[in-house]
Amino acid sequence: MISIDSLTVDFGGFNLFDDISFVINKKDRIALVGRNGAGKTTLLSILAGLRGATSGTISIPKDLTVGYLPQQMQLEDTRSVRAEAERAFEHIHELEREIDRLNKELSSREDYDSDAYHRLIEQSAQSSERFMLMGGNTYLAEVERTLLGLGFSRSDFDRPTSEFSGGWRMRIELARLLLTKPDILLLDEPTNHLDIESIQWLETFIATHANAVVVVSHDREFINRTTFRTIEIELGKIYDYKVKYSEYVELRRERLEQQQRAYENQKKKLAETELFIERFRYKATKAVQVQSRIKQLNKIERIEIDQIDNSAINLKFPPAPRSGTYPLVLEDVAKQYDRHLVFSNVNLSIRRGEKVAFVGKNGEGKSTLIKCITGEIEYAGKLTLGHNVRIGYFAQNESQRLDENLTVFDTIDYVAQGDIRTKIRDILGAFMFGGEAAEKRVGVLSGGERSRLAMIRLLLNPVNLLILDEPTNHLDMRSKDVLKNALKDFEGAIIVVSHDRDFLDGLVEKVYEFGGGRVVEHLGGIYEFLERKKIENLNELERKTIAPSSSASAEQPAAGKTSYEARKEQSKALRRVEKSIAEAEAEIESLEAAIAALESRLSTSEGAADATLYAEHGKMKSRLDEVIDKWTSLSEELERAGS
Repeated sequence: MISIDSLTVDFGGFNLFDDISFVINKKDRIALVGRNGAGKTTLLSILAGLRGATSGTISIPKDLTVGYLPQQMQLEDTRSVRAEAERAFEHIHELEREIDRLNKELSSREDYDSDAYHRLIEQSAQSSERFMLMGGNTYLAEVERTLLGLGFSRSDFDRPTSEFSGGWRMRIELARLLLTKPDILLLDEPTNHLDIESIQWLETFIATHANAVVVVSHDREFINRTTFRTIEIELGKIYDYKVKYSEYVELRRERLEQQQRAYENQKKKLAETELFIERFRYKATKAVQVQSRIKQLNKIERIEIDQIDNSAINLKFPPAPRSGTYPLVLEDVAKQYDRHLVFSNVNLSIRRGEKVAFVGKNGEGKSTLIKCITGEIEYAGKLTLGHNVRIGYFAQNESQRLDENLTVFDTIDYVAQGDIRTKIRDILGAFMFGGEAAEKRVGVLSGGERSRLAMIRLLLNPVNLLILDEPTNHLDMRSKDVLKNALKDFEGAIIVVSHDRDFLDGLVEKVYEFGGGRVVEHLGGIYEFLERKKIENLNELERKTIAPSSSASAEQPAAGKTSYEARKEQSKALRRVEKSIAEAEAEIESLEAAIAALESRLSTSEGAADATLYAEHGKMKSRLDEVIDKWTSLSEELERAGS
């Protein structure tokens, strides 16, 4: 579908890409991985046609449609959320205007028996049939489903896009891109501004509706669920693995180990051969053998070990000053903007050294509560900071607060105080800003590099309560691992807002769920929390699919316990869902076969002139969309139930 051949990109005096070649096939799901600054975003922008290469060729069919979601974007802010998403169906709107024009012309004419009038009727009928075939009667429902899946409420649909934050605007653009159904979808960090539920919805959408996808993401769980091919960029080269990310990690390790073993074995044999030649070079009795060994030596193809970028952050938080037993206690805390209640009756306490996560849909108050804790906004209720508490706060937009005109060194030098100023270059080197990189201007840094620079500022002062709002956005996987390990070793308390399931796993011991104006405490890690949420969803499924009898209602098991009968009913409910999924899959297969047969008839001159075939085709397509939606919904329910 897309062929990249001998691509080289010269960037600032070095080759960002050095003679790379690969092919993107139809229905490929590719994860593009590599450290920050390796060139992932640059490669996506080249594939999107937004920038060129120094040399090499990219072959893209003329009729291929490409959808590109960059990390940073600008909307025009002149439309509503719904109208912006509907731009994906501009071709339908154009046809709609054409049909209106034809109908107005028909209503204004009276030459009913003329050939021109009949041609106009035929043209109107054909346009109406095309309108149905293109989904003219169903696209509005598709817009609503997509916006709801990405976390918007119906009350948001008619609000102007200018009222939304950058993260929500990114969702609007993502909705528009998904609705255009491009032949290839290029996604650069799509999960950075999504909550866990929206990420899970996007995973399902890509699995069931997308064509070819190339995604850059540092969310391991997301790319494991959405891709099955991994292309690694390292030091200007690419390594193409036809497996999902988790398998790639293992294969990459095995490849490097095998290369190392082969290299060591060859090195040993070469040394033995060279030693033999050196020992017997001047002995006449060994002359034939020496010459033979010399020829062998010249023919041997030397094994080379792939270059590996071993640069990595050396991150260690300063020792946390000892605080009181409870650094933070909230009692009946509430926050309201005009008539909008964000949350109320928030009661929580965090012990010294405790690590907790704030999770929930965007807009439910996670960042708002953090601003209450840091004193940025006023609130109702009682919020108590413990003895000797020193807060370190990493805001969600921390990297955007940096002055783009300053150098990396000056950015840190301006905030450093005391003896730490003598160690700035050592600190920058530990964060991969050593040497000339310290003199780079902030404006040319990648998103991940900016996040690292913002993190350095947080480390300049010792704290005992770390508050991190989406700290992993833009960080590559290695940097995330280093940050996670450093946080595990941190002796103070931590509050982390994150949608990254893999990052939270093994880090937090308690989860606070935000939603519906409430904050609910869940003991245990992130996957224990998600498992409980699945059980809750399963209970909802049971309530919808099982009609309880009066006797069953009278014999409800005690709270927190599940009787044998209840488990049996639960199993029956799951089997019913599985049966419904199988039936839906069979109907989808049947409809697709019928539509293909009908389209073959429509491709003939006789079929193209038969209006009834167009109507039948439109009905079949509508029914197919309904069944696919039903199958998607059932599959999501089954997945939530842990099946």
